[in-house]
Amino acid sequence: MTEPAPVLVLWDIDRTLLYVGETDRLVYREVFTDLVGRPPERLPAKGTGRTVPLALEELFTTNGIGQADAERLAAIAVEEVPKRQAAHIDHMHEHGRLLPGAVDALAAVQSMAGAVPAVVTGNLQASAELKLRAFGLDGYLDTSLGGYSSDDPHRPALVALAQARAAAATGRAFDRANTVIIGDSLEDVATGQQGGAGVVAVASGTTTARELADAGADMVLRDLRDAGAVCDAVRTVAG
Repeated sequence: MTEPAPVLVLWDIDRTLLYVGETDRLVYREVFTDLVGRPPERLPAKGTGRTVPLALEELFTTNGIGQADAERLAAIAVEEVPKRQAAHIDHMHEHGRLLPGAVDALAAVQSMAGAVPAVVTGNLQASAELKLRAFGLDGYLDTSLGGYSSDDPHRPALVALAQARAAAATGRAFDRANTVIIGDSLEDVATGQQGGAGVVAVASGTTTARELADAGADMVLRDLRDAGAVCDAVRTVAG
């Protein structure tokens, strides 16, 4: 019997699978205030898909901190963010939610023959794992095979890292032809294009379906409500 062709499915987290409300921005405010001694006037834009280290650096520079100090403070903040998020799990539960269809879509992809479900996200690994556990999603994918901004703040670089981890774990090779990102932002599309993966974009975040298609997503879904359509899209993009 022929072994099914492998496909590495790299899930984005925020605004693709779940939404944590204002919890992350609450954490950014706290960390900035503690490190600088005053509250920030501006916070990073929502829903961009930027990696956490770059967002933190932006947090400091846009609030009047010079570049050298901003880089130093961002490095400290990277260590603090997961701890603060863990302290605000109740806030995350109260103000956050699973996005429609997320559980069924994850389960359907996990059950696909040959599928290796993992993560590529702008979150730090500790933050990603915390969010997935908080909403009961951690059993549907292997977080040890993913790529995280704690590995590299340049998001496209995370694709090759995830491919190498998946290859080491499974003994199968992964490249652009059999790697698919599922995500909601223009950054997810760029990550696939530049990093070496196909992209199934989901218009569940702040970016419209038209914007995702125009950016070059291989396929665009309105949301994850139709688990069968998600699997079909993965198969089509993985070709």
